Parts: sequence; structure tokens; C-alpha cells
Amino acid sequence: MSDYDFIIVGAGSAGCVLANRLSANGRFTVLLLEAGGSDLNFWIWMPIGYGKTFYRPSVNWMYHTEPDPALNGRVSYWPRGKVLGGSSSINAMVYIRGQAQDFDGWQAMGNPGWSWADVLPYFRRSETNDRGGDAFRGDNGPLHVASMDRDLHPLCRDFIAAGGELQFPHNRDFNGATQEGVGTYQNTAKGGMRMSAARAYLRPVLRRANLRVETGALAERVLFEGKRAVGVAYRRNGQVKTVRARREVILSGGAINSPQLLQLSGVGPARLLRDKGVEVVHALDGVGRNLQDHLCIDHLYRSRVPTLNTQLHPWYGKLWHGLRYVLTRRGPLSLGVNQAGGFVRSRPGLDRPNMQLFFSPVSYTKAPPGKRPLMDPDPFPGFLLSAQPTRPTSRGHLEIRSGDPAEHPAIHPNYLSTEFDRQELLEGAHLLRRLAAAPALARLIEAEMLPGPDVRSDEELIADCRNRAGTVFHPVSTCRMGPDAARDVVDARLRVHGIAGLRVVDASIFPTLTSGNTNAPAIMVGEKGADMILEDCGAGG
Repeated sequence: MSDYDFIIVGAGSAGCVLANRLSANGRFTVLLLEAGGSDLNFWIWMPIGYGKTFYRPSVNWMYHTEPDPALNGRVSYWPRGKVLGGSSSINAMVYIRGQAQDFDGWQAMGNPGWSWADVLPYFRRSETNDRGGDAFRGDNGPLHVASMDRDLHPLCRDFIAAGGELQFPHNRDFNGATQEGVGTYQNTAKGGMRMSAARAYLRPVLRRANLRVETGALAERVLFEGKRAVGVAYRRNGQVKTVRARREVILSGGAINSPQLLQLSGVGPARLLRDKGVEVVHALDGVGRNLQDHLCIDHLYRSRVPTLNTQLHPWYGKLWHGLRYVLTRRGPLSLGVNQAGGFVRSRPGLDRPNMQLFFSPVSYTKAPPGKRPLMDPDPFPGFLLSAQPTRPTSRGHLEIRSGDPAEHPAIHPNYLSTEFDRQELLEGAHLLRRLAAAPALARLIEAEMLPGPDVRSDEELIADCRNRAGTVFHPVSTCRMGPDAARDVVDARLRVHGIAGLRVVDASIFPTLTSGNTNAPAIMVGEKGADMILEDCGAGG
């Protein structure tokens, strides 16, 4: 078959949702194209295997940014999933929706139907929470969300106690009535194994007669007739194939690949396209612009008491916990890397939390280049505290380097380009120092190793941020949703401005970054996008 009702490009967090929902009623044929391969990989399904896939080109695009002036010319490494499930197959699994005000803000920017009241039903529909459902949480959705309480390291209690000493309340559920407070994270997991979008949405429906999944299929361009998208050209096993869409082409490649494919297809900033030898199909300046990402600073402490380092560094500890995981799906290997954290206000006068915290009862000071040795931590007890401002105002961009679909785009994050962002990260560093000085944690700390006791002044802390702060891998907004075709890429129904039969449904459409991890809202966008597509072709409800 070379004609389908819907062609979806990208089997990531949103693409897997779309493939499931658009094929569910049996009325439409759906083709799902994925550049990567199968997710049936032990290191994907085991949560701590995140460290193995972090630098593995068989499942990871392994992007690098351009040197960033505000980070002293450093290049940032951006892992992105190149596999069924996309980045949900290689991420750290933390399930966070964001704050209600994030989505109310989306609607206020000219996107009707995207308020918190509008999106909450989709969050609930997608989820089965192991603590049960309520007005905020779902209990019958494909995506299983797990508490980690029974296997958490006991130092998490000390972190929560330190938060209480700073008047930060203990919050048992960051996705409930309020996000504010400190507590432990929930993960996208079930039975001690990763619950990627592929496991949740795609694997249960692979046998549907009206759904075809092509892996190893690199989309090279969208095909147009005039200003209508009619198909996709893709390369598989060295051959270029073309397929046609009777109804719509849907891009779900994520914040890097979706704008890249639009630009390769002739939809984007006209001057850029001409400079790269790409024929302009439709000039749309917003494609690849408005790039946003979270930047985080870590402080590393040597501990007086045992941490996960003590369990996982010795060879016999690795062996014991490896056997324990294989036999029981329990223990530290069944968890993600961030066990506790929270959302707090770094200064008085704020109307909502502006800072995300992470607590990891493990440390890595000598990771060799190209390695993320989560199974081989430091030989001494240590732990990490991290702070991430939730709503940065810096905006970057990405652009194709040429008309070659296999060439990675040039990514310019433009981190810390506003005074607001510099001050927020500085406040985050001061907040980590306050947490470490709280009695519950201070009694555990033998020494601050990074940034170290000699780094005290604001100027020294900012310099440390420029030298060490890093991405938390949450790029969004490069195909921003909004009403203004001069600046935005898709409208409130995710249709590309000025082009018929073409939508973008993934994290690239976020008008702004959400306050926290981005995987859960990307899955929500897939759920809501599927409903809108079905409604628009008369199959809603």
C-alpha cells in the first residue's frame, strides 16, 4: 500500500499516541514512520539503563549544539530518542505535567482550548496512576505511572526534612491539586520496567490491520501539491520511497526533527531556505525559532553516611543489585536517577513556584567523555542537589545546514541570554546552599565538592554556572502554536499556517516551556491532537 489516510512522521511520545488513537476506530489507514529501530532492548526497558542509551547512536540522535557564548563557548550534548518511543525510551522517566498557570498562559497567548481545564482531561485519560485515580489523576489510561517509595534511598527523607526546615511543604503528589513543595518523584514505569510511549500506546496495537509501522525510515521531505501536503518521501535501506496521505501528514518528530523536516521540505524562513538551496514552498519565519530549554546547576557533596555509591560502586554491589533486579524487578536499578525533588519559590513575592529541585543519592565526579556511568558511581559516598529555573525567557533557534536530510541541524540554544535567566540561575545556586545548610542535610555533609567552599560571591557563583550548568534535555517550541502566522507555526488546532493537510503534534508546538519535565505534556499533546484530527474529519466523539 502506498496511500494512507494519515501519515505520521516520528514514533516518539506524541507519535505513538497518534498511531494508537487514529487507528482505533478502524475507519482510517495509518502509516507511522520512524527513523530508528525497535525498542525491544534490555537497556531501554531497565530504568537505570538510561545510562547505557545516553550515548548509544543506535537509539539516539546524539545532537550537539553550537558553542554557546553565555556558557563560555561550551557545546551542549542533546540526546534525543531515535527508536520506537522516541525520547520516552531513553529519558529519566520523571512524570511531571506542569502548573495549571502554564496552560492557562498558553490559552492567553491566543490558543483557545488549551487552558488547564481543557488539557486536564487528556492528562487523566492517558494515565494509570498506581496510587489510584481522583479529580486530577487517571486510573484507566495506557501510560502507567509508578511511585518508587518502597525502593527509595533513605536519604530522600533527609532531603524532604531539609525542605521542611526551609518552610517548603511536603507534597506527596506534584501532579495533584498543587505542584508546590518537596517530595519524591513518580516515574513512567510498570513492574520495575520503563513505560515508554511505545510500550504504553504502540505495542498493544501493532497487530491492527489498518496500522503499518515502518522503522529505519528517515523522512527526507514532505510532498506538496501547491499549498497542500499530499505525502512523504523517506529513505529506507538505501532506497527512497514515496507514500501519499489522503487526509493529512502529521509531523511528530519532536522539537529538533519536526522543524528540520519542515525546512528541508521548503516550509520555513525564506532567506534561510534559499541560502541552503531548498526551494521555498511556503515562507514561514517561525519554523525553528523560539527554541526554549531548561538549564540546571548541580552541587555535589561528599557524605558522612552511606549513599547509593556505597551500594553500586563495588563489583559485588553491582552483581547483587543486578541479580536482584533480574529476579525481582526491585532495588535501585528499578528506579530513575532522580528520586526526590520539588517545586519551590526561590524568593518572596512570587505567586507560584519558579524553581525545580532534584535530589540524587548518588554522585559521579569522573565520568569519562562519552560515558554516563550510572552503574559505576564515585568510590566514596556522595549525593547531588540540583536546581532548575522552570520558566526561562531566553530564546534560541535551529536551522538546517544544507538540503541533506542526514545532516544534523545547527542548534543555537542561546542560554542565559537574558538578565532574568542569569538571576534565576543564581538564585537556584543560593537555594542549593540554603538546603545544604539546613540541619537535616548539614549533618550528613562532610564537604561540598562542587562548586566548592571557595566559590561564595554572586560573581563567583555566576561564573560557576557559566562553566558547569547544563541542559536537562527539555527542548520545545520550535514549531510554536499561536495565532500569528508571521511568528508562529501552527494554529490552535495544530495545523501549519498557510498549508493544508499538514499538522505538527509534539513538544515543538508548546507556546512556552512547562514548569518541569516535558514528557507528560508531550503525551497530552498527542492525545488532544488526535481528538482534534478525528473531529476535523468527522470522526470525533
